[in-house]
Amino acid sequence: MSVLDVSPSTVAECAAAAHAAAPSLAAAPDAAIDGVLAAMAANLGTAREAVLEANAADVEAAERAGTSAGLLDRLRLTDERLTSMAAALELLAAAPHPVRSTPVRALPDGLRLVERRRPVGVIGANYEARPNVTVDVASQLIKSRNAGVLRTGSAALGSATELVRSVVAPALSSADLDPAAIQLVPSADRAAASELVALPDLVPLVILRGSGDSTRALALEAAEHGVRTLAHADGGAVLYVDAEADLPVAVDVIRRSVDRLGVCNRLNLLLIHSAVYESALPLVESALSELDIRLSLPPHDHAVGYEWALDAEHEATVTVLPVESAQAAARVSNEETSGLAACIVTRSAATAESFMAAYGGTGVFWNAPTRLLDGVKMLGVPETGINIDKVPGPRGPVTYPDLCLRQWAVLPG
Repeated sequence: MSVLDVSPSTVAECAAAAHAAAPSLAAAPDAAIDGVLAAMAANLGTAREAVLEANAADVEAAERAGTSAGLLDRLRLTDERLTSMAAALELLAAAPHPVRSTPVRALPDGLRLVERRRPVGVIGANYEARPNVTVDVASQLIKSRNAGVLRTGSAALGSATELVRSVVAPALSSADLDPAAIQLVPSADRAAASELVALPDLVPLVILRGSGDSTRALALEAAEHGVRTLAHADGGAVLYVDAEADLPVAVDVIRRSVDRLGVCNRLNLLLIHSAVYESALPLVESALSELDIRLSLPPHDHAVGYEWALDAEHEATVTVLPVESAQAAARVSNEETSGLAACIVTRSAATAESFMAAYGGTGVFWNAPTRLLDGVKMLGVPETGINIDKVPGPRGPVTYPDLCLRQWAVLPG
């Protein structure tokens, strides 16, 4: 009998099963946790044929449904992508574990203060039709010793099911840990997402990844039920070409910022200093036309920060806007976009520093592609998502050290 043959059939049942299995992970030694991650990497190799077969069925169904090229790209798994997923798991297995107990200071009366880090218990995740996210999130939860309840969209459910069945569950079992710790909701119904954010006693924290309005709506539902969220609802990166930019460098950074279009950290809005606008625009237009990407030039019939990655019919688009200065570019980036990421291309260190000081978003780059705002590329480990909240807490790529609770302990000296 397969793992999923005995799995719960509703969100509440999945949550209860994960909750019951959570102590198995919380008490596991470091070696066991890293052994699970290494086994997941190995399983991606041994189960490769089954995973690719399940994914091919998902892709075929999506093509029949008229899914756009960008969404198909996010859905599709290949040998190369499975190899990259396995490499990320190996990096995570080798990464240090969070320090669980840190001395803070001595207190009066011979006492001492210690900061402890504890697992949340069970963390939920609701995410779009990207099969690799199933492995990314599951691995982050395991490394942080949290159980999980995962829910993905209908387009990727077959792939996700096979990944949990053939990759995640056997790896947990191989380390004598309860495979029920990672649950996959066997339904893509919208009602299942609402149920996932309505179980505060079982799933107090839910990671939300997806497209704009639907993710924001789920975050509001969660708040009504007392469930906290780490939401990733909006994306769209900005790149500013300064008057003192090296234009060949700018074109190269632009190209590397649109190597994939269906992702949040791709170039979405291109700002060009008015002093070099006329000379830079033909170079940019030529480079992007080679990639079949069109430019939306002023006057625009859409919001300046409109996120093209969410537009299935026009995702191969970049908005262009001339600006008068680096300060103006920072102002547009702050006021007209989500605040995910912005890059300045310039030879002037002073101008770069001025732009970076003025921009308040999650990631800021100087002569570097915005696609670097990514857990593996920046931090060397997979991410659960990119959080752009403007409040204290995990921000940017959220990885396993962020998925824990702070506990203050006062102990005898």
